[in-house]
Amino acid sequence: MRLPFKNNSSLLTLILCLHFLLVSGQKKIPQIKLEKGQTSTEFIEAKIDSIIAVLTLEEKVALTHAQSKFSAKGVARLGIPEVWMSDGPHGVREEISWDAWSEAGWTNDAITAFPALTCLAASFNPKLSRDYGFSLGEEARYREKDILLGPGVNIYRTPMNGRNFEYLGEDPFLASTMVVPYIKGVQENGVAACVKHFALNNQEHWRDKINVEVSDRALYEIYLPAFKAAVQKGNVWSLMGAYNKFRGQYTTHHKILNKILKTDWGFDGVVISDWGSGHSTKEAALYGLDIEMGTGTDGLGIGEDNHYEYYYLAKPFLKAIKNGELSEDLVDDKVRRILRLIYRTSLNSNRALGKLNTKEHHEVARKVATDGIVLLKNEDNFFPVKDKKGLKIAVIGENATRNMTRGGGSSQLKPLFEISPLEGLKTRYKNAAIIHTMGYESGASAYDKTLPATLNQDSLYVKAIEVAKKADVVLFIGGLNKSYHQDSEGDDREVFALPYGQEKLLNGINEVNKNVGFLLVTGNAVAMPWISKTKGILQTWYLGSMAGHAIADIVSGDANPSGKLPFSFPKKLTDNAAHSFGEASYPGDGVNQYYKEDILVGYRWFDTKEIAPQFAFGYGLSYSDFKISNIKIDQKKYRINDKIKVTLDVSNIGSRPGSEVVQVYIGKHKSKVKRALKELKGFSKVYLDKGDKKNTTITIDVSQLAYYNTKISDWSVEKGTYYLYVGNASNNIVKKIKFVLF
Repeated sequence: MRLPFKNNSSLLTLILCLHFLLVSGQKKIPQIKLEKGQTSTEFIEAKIDSIIAVLTLEEKVALTHAQSKFSAKGVARLGIPEVWMSDGPHGVREEISWDAWSEAGWTNDAITAFPALTCLAASFNPKLSRDYGFSLGEEARYREKDILLGPGVNIYRTPMNGRNFEYLGEDPFLASTMVVPYIKGVQENGVAACVKHFALNNQEHWRDKINVEVSDRALYEIYLPAFKAAVQKGNVWSLMGAYNKFRGQYTTHHKILNKILKTDWGFDGVVISDWGSGHSTKEAALYGLDIEMGTGTDGLGIGEDNHYEYYYLAKPFLKAIKNGELSEDLVDDKVRRILRLIYRTSLNSNRALGKLNTKEHHEVARKVATDGIVLLKNEDNFFPVKDKKGLKIAVIGENATRNMTRGGGSSQLKPLFEISPLEGLKTRYKNAAIIHTMGYESGASAYDKTLPATLNQDSLYVKAIEVAKKADVVLFIGGLNKSYHQDSEGDDREVFALPYGQEKLLNGINEVNKNVGFLLVTGNAVAMPWISKTKGILQTWYLGSMAGHAIADIVSGDANPSGKLPFSFPKKLTDNAAHSFGEASYPGDGVNQYYKEDILVGYRWFDTKEIAPQFAFGYGLSYSDFKISNIKIDQKKYRINDKIKVTLDVSNIGSRPGSEVVQVYIGKHKSKVKRALKELKGFSKVYLDKGDKKNTTITIDVSQLAYYNTKISDWSVEKGTYYLYVGNASNNIVKKIKFVLF
């Protein structure tokens, strides 16, 4: 039926009006992409304001939770891209399926595996940390990642923590110093580093439920400094929450996120949950969580227990805002932070395209590894082992050939290649004869379960003894691995001793051959009752793609070891501070855990309680000999705003080039509050040719001597007498100097 002309005219008018409104609305939609050079803070913040103004509430909420295992939504109609993340403290993880933890099966996602962060920390080399971070950031950028989920800076409190290998040791100053250049290196590529796990996630056992009770002093002085440095000095763009509770509240949405992180420290980035660490819509909304990631979904069904849309910051969040239970301002703040991150990463027109598996990346990985390997013992100059004709070298141990980039939990990697220690030694040694046998076997690495060995252990033992008998030199390559209850995410170690019958095997080898060197592959300290059965010990860490070449560099003497331990090795487990107080201190009772050692973590405990460690924090030998002399400070008295200038000479009095790490510790004499005997406040890695001497200066702000004063909930510098200690390990001090603060 035809309509009268009058009605047709009205309809046409209505259509024209709607079209005009649509066009006008579209003109208000802001341009999302930045032009090259448009990167000022004011410009970006203005653009973010204009975007928030046109987002619907549904679009805002969609930005704050996962849409797949490793991505969060964008807003397609406005050109706001998705946010893509990857595990990667030591390398960019292989592609994972959209809705399952299985590998996606790509053929172009193999990467360079860099040494674990314990090795980086052991290098005591901040410049190398920047190179590490930059190379890793290039690989993440090439793989089109916006956020790299690392580095980890949780403190080494106990050698039983399965995840210690991912962190930077026991000392907050060392961790703070090393994490900043790592972050800057990553983010130079337009990829956000994500410092983790905030906070007090210092064990894996019961990590998803344990409630940590710790003093404010220990919190601020030991467990938070590296996070603070990451935020205020590294300008990190994202941060990950932790699984555990702190004083009864889950840390992923804890009041300290707003109070300490976002207010006191001025963090302007994004807080991301650890996967599945969210527990409350209200707390997530109110207490600082910005993007909720998780594990509980297959992406297919619509059941409330198993879909992204029913995460705490998804439909429940949307419903609470619509009902007036929560303010829309809360989601606006989260969206503002997310958009800020997007402009720093995927919408940053100035970022490069990235690189993958380059020669430069492999060289950085090798350099970090050689710089971080620690020579613990070298009786009769066992190391280096010369490559000469007629020499028979027995390489014994499963870790000589075991893949160490697989397993370990979320730090698992898929490298383009991994040079095993055996392969590296065979490549380097052209004259000596190398014979390998396993000696022992463990099962394959798997997450959350222990797989049995498949070979006969007695037969492996017998063969190893036979091979050792015929050798001139035995290199035993053992330690831990990346399996469950070893160095792995998901749970802690169950025993402090070497696993898989290695101690028995070492004793057996020693009976037939006294010329034994141990290449200890771990991310943790181990018990060493067998130490007298070896002539040399190298702590080699998990070294990634270039592991074998780096180990061969050190064993052969092509490189001179210069690594220093980033944590203490106790002689027995109860010598460790956390373990000395019993189960209430570690691992807790399944509900609560009390950090009874308080601020006396690591060497602070050993020094203050006068307990001799097996190997001290900061300890590490060299193939050369060094002398630290002419140590002076520029004044005898200082004020609060002064800097302490320490000058000294370092001489290489050995026969080959090498590096020494000079360490400066400071302690308060007769403090009015409990203090450690001394604390690391400065260090310098000095490279010297043989016969060389260099003058070195280490500058320390007097403000670094502050303690956290619980009476005023702030930092205080105590006046009075102090002692400055200079040495090359926490227990090897060559000079002690008295000074006064007034």
